[in-house]
Amino acid sequence: MTVIPKTLTIAGSDSSGGAGIQADLKTFEEYSTYGLSALTTIVTMDPDNDWHHNVFPIDVAIVKEQLKTNLAGGKIDAMKTGMLGTVPIIDLVAETIKTHQLENIVIDPVMVCKGEDEVLNPDSADALRNQLIPLATITTPNLFEAGVLSGLGKLTNLEDMKKAAEKIHALGAKNVVIKGGKALAGDKAIDLFYDGSEFTVLETEKITPAHNHGAGCTFAAAITAGLANGLSVKDAVLKAKDFVSEAIRSGFDFNEYVGPVFHGGYRLTKQDKI
Repeated sequence: MTVIPKTLTIAGSDSSGGAGIQADLKTFEEYSTYGLSALTTIVTMDPDNDWHHNVFPIDVAIVKEQLKTNLAGGKIDAMKTGMLGTVPIIDLVAETIKTHQLENIVIDPVMVCKGEDEVLNPDSADALRNQLIPLATITTPNLFEAGVLSGLGKLTNLEDMKKAAEKIHALGAKNVVIKGGKALAGDKAIDLFYDGSEFTVLETEKITPAHNHGAGCTFAAAITAGLANGLSVKDAVLKAKDFVSEAIRSGFDFNEYVGPVFHGGYRLTKQDKI
């Protein structure tokens, strides 16, 4: 009988379907893993107010009950976090990882919603840094999040990213990948992988139009599923870069405000078994 790897996401819901738990579960399925979820927040976007984001945290007791259900099915092969929302939820997630000795931990330190520019909860950023980053097999901050975690502030080039990766690794994460994507100047979408001893620069041509809503969540979820399938951390990152690039290339306009990635893009364009 075929054993299907189990992947867990502890994250928020994106009502538009492109990011958050929706992106994670779609990605897990594309990688032929069985996705489980614990919902921490519900995010809505208001089309009558310039797509303003509203964030509704789930009570920590409800998150705890979800995790109890998740873990009742036996071994989790890999897991990721996304938007956690509150310090009590971060405390719960850290406790769960340690108590159940979970492995292949991908910490996506979500601090802002795409299109927003303020940290959702500054106390949560501190809790992420102190409690979850040290437990990470790999953490996947974007430029803003890497600047906050490292204490370096705004990162504008590859050298900044390298300095930030070293500082985040020193916090305890075994591996770090900083998602530069299209945010850096130039015609390349650049991410940086650091394993504590060696830097690997991941480059692809920038895609126009860039339908990239959910790209960060999808990238982290693809790494998670790659680990569940037995890939090394570095190989999981390389595969995820290819996967999310095809998802962006296959993306579409959801409405006048946002264009999500399409999670079936890799399968449909490369016809390759992941």
